[in-house]
Amino acid sequence: MMTLRISLNSKNVLSLMDLTTIEINHILKLASSFKTDLRTQKSPRQLPGSILGMLFEKPSTRTRISFETGMFQLGGKPIYLGINDLQLSRGESIEDTARTLSLYVDCIVARINHHDILEKLALFATIPVINGLSNSFHPCQILADLLTIYERKKKLEGLKLAWIGDGNNVCNDMLLGCSKVGINMSVACPKGYEPMGYVIELAKQEGRQTNAEIIITDDPKSAAKFADIIVTDTFISMGTDDEKHTREAAFLPKYQVNSNLMMLAKKECIFMHCLPATRGKEVTSDVIDGGASVVWDEAENRLHVQKALMYLLLKD
Repeated sequence: MMTLRISLNSKNVLSLMDLTTIEINHILKLASSFKTDLRTQKSPRQLPGSILGMLFEKPSTRTRISFETGMFQLGGKPIYLGINDLQLSRGESIEDTARTLSLYVDCIVARINHHDILEKLALFATIPVINGLSNSFHPCQILADLLTIYERKKKLEGLKLAWIGDGNNVCNDMLLGCSKVGINMSVACPKGYEPMGYVIELAKQEGRQTNAEIIITDDPKSAAKFADIIVTDTFISMGTDDEKHTREAAFLPKYQVNSNLMMLAKKECIFMHCLPATRGKEVTSDVIDGGASVVWDEAENRLHVQKALMYLLLKD
């Protein structure tokens, strides 16, 4: 296992705003090393005795299993903490919960509905806090996506990524990630469903340093034209189920990723989706199951980037 000269000790990762370009690149390199070690059955346990507290307010498949498996493979112990399993469900404050968990575990991954609650958790915890998804950001997913892009394209800088659909939490962090590593990003979404304004401005600021162009449009065809990567996500995120009919009317059929849209991109364009996908809505089955799709690579890479992140947070 290669040793990197970087440590994120006691650093919270609530969005990719919390990581520099250098730190992102180190995480990706270490994740790739972990991936190789695991496949060659040379996976030394790097964090023996470490305890990961997993505070989950939302359902999860990939985030929960990848973090649990990752900490186990690193030689530590994950403890799953559903909200209803804690005194939070009976009114204990997030501040007191943060202080208490800090006495027992070495790191917290939290999957929380409201980002401001996650920020409060991180403020009062004395150990690193990782965002496992909030309504505003999803940094671990984007780290996995960047690793997947690098594996397929052998570079990041200068590529064009087209985001088609809702300017949601994943899109917010994708803007930050792309701008930090030099990927040009075009976001195509209906009026009123754009990414957060201050995130767009931060991404444009970062882009001026890395020559990454950030474009927000309502035209999916112009966004997809000559793209190296096309990405989408569900239109109905957790917490927006009551908007289902309104959202489908706003997004369909214009913002669906289908074979016609993919044909506008480069021949070697890859398709990405963080999953779970609603086939026939934001993406057609022929695309997500087709040769351009790398969605299962993304899902696997969640394990490796999260192991790298936890290692760098806790190694010393």
